[in-house]
Amino acid sequence: MKKIASFTVNHIDLLRGVYVSRKDVVANEHILTTFDIRMKRPNLEPVINNGELHAIEHLGATFLRNHEIWNEKTVYFGPMGCRTGVYVIFKGDLTPLDVLPILIEMFQFIADFDGEIPGATARDCGNYLDMNLPMAKFEAKKFLQEILLNIKDENMVYPK
Repeated sequence: MKKIASFTVNHIDLLRGVYVSRKDVVANEHILTTFDIRMKRPNLEPVINNGELHAIEHLGATFLRNHEIWNEKTVYFGPMGCRTGVYVIFKGDLTPLDVLPILIEMFQFIADFDGEIPGATARDCGNYLDMNLPMAKFEAKKFLQEILLNIKDENMVYPK
């Protein structure tokens, strides 16, 4: 079998950042851009624990789906299985610089969030008890301050 695209990324040299994971053409004309939002260095930093990653998923998805501009452009937001970040899929032929403002806004929203996590009830979520808001806020703020607000080319182009 051929490796899928995400398994061909050089994870040894991969930095934290915002990367175009893939671009797919659907309905013969519309482009969907998948972004790899890498919050942790693979195999070098501890991964994000399930509770905070789950909270980031609920908060990020809710934020994007309620945003007055990006709600219509958002196809998917969710965690990576390796727990080193999240994926977001947007409609359009986009670059990391195109989405940087909305990612900054979203991570600031998560870092500043207070209150009940949207969808964190037994009725709305299959694992609602596994959420860690304080650590989700910590991880969001760390990524925002250390990467998104100071992004460099090496944080937006996959290593060879």
